Amino acid sequence: MKYALIGCGRISPNHIAAAQKNKLDFAAICDTVEGNMDEKIAKFELPRGIHKYTDYKKLLEKEKPELVAIATESGKHAKIAMDCIDAGCNLIIEKPIALSLHDADQIIKLADEKGVKVCACHQNRFNKSIQKIREAIERKRFGKLFYGTAHVRWNRNWDYYSRAKWRGTWEQDGGALMNQCIHNIDLLRWMMGDEIEEVIGMTDKLNHEYIEAEDMGIALIKFSNGSYGIVEGTTDIFPHNLEETLYIFGAKGTVKAGGHSVNIIEEWNFADYLDDPEKVKKEFHENPPNVYGFGHTPLYTDVIEAVINNRKPYVDGQAGRRALELVLGIYQSASEGKKISFPLKDCSTLNFKNRFR
Repeated sequence: MKYALIGCGRISPNHIAAAQKNKLDFAAICDTVEGNMDEKIAKFELPRGIHKYTDYKKLLEKEKPELVAIATESGKHAKIAMDCIDAGCNLIIEKPIALSLHDADQIIKLADEKGVKVCACHQNRFNKSIQKIREAIERKRFGKLFYGTAHVRWNRNWDYYSRAKWRGTWEQDGGALMNQCIHNIDLLRWMMGDEIEEVIGMTDKLNHEYIEAEDMGIALIKFSNGSYGIVEGTTDIFPHNLEETLYIFGAKGTVKAGGHSVNIIEEWNFADYLDDPEKVKKEFHENPPNVYGFGHTPLYTDVIEAVINNRKPYVDGQAGRRALELVLGIYQSASEGKKISFPLKDCSTLNFKNRFR
């Protein structure tokens, strides 16, 4: 399958490695900075014949790839995605799928019209720990779901933001919830039944005066099935990343996934005693080198199979939209100082451009 990567920044090594492990025909690479491409080509020993582009539209025109991964600034995802779909490309879009619900809807609609597959890159769904928890959810082992919590306690400093000026801006990124926490927010919504009644949130900028958006956000969520959710996300933790955790509490089960990116099962207790908690903790334990985990490779495998078998990807465009909607709902609640009912009407990060002035 002919493959191309658009964007050679911080997350691109995970995409390159996933493409190589899945034996894709890596035809082209694109970035507005040529040095970024040269660095990745050398580091990953990409094929000598790989074509480099600083204009993704020329890449689409000349290479005609079957599968494209978009790993640019978040604010550019939607425009690039729609141009790729118009060109007949299947897509893997780094999170978030877009920065407005309107753009997310357009991506989904256009992909359906053109008959191409769109995957939102929420790779943590493929963590061994998360897959084990999802299996318990689907088998209804928790009984009645009470509530779930998602915590992201990380550090991002001046060095991180100064390396890419788009980070922390409303036009191209958003804040801690949209960038760092959206993976865990996606998991929480997915595990707790997806459908939301209302959200109330608070956000603030406590420690990063040089960015536009929030560095701390908290929220309470009421799901349509009667369960609740709690979100806590921040980039203010001293002196480095502390943890990313997901708790699920039900009448007959309690689970905690922890580690740097919810890749370790730390609590596993069920009333049915179908498995040995200590054995589960040992078997479903991963130790990735960074917070991005190992999920990109199986996510790529799934998308390739989805294209070949003409089915939806495991994490499709609608999944990406739902994660985006929840973050935007928290932003709207925090901005207006009131609870927000779902489904959310069209909303964009640009709505909050003067939030912390």
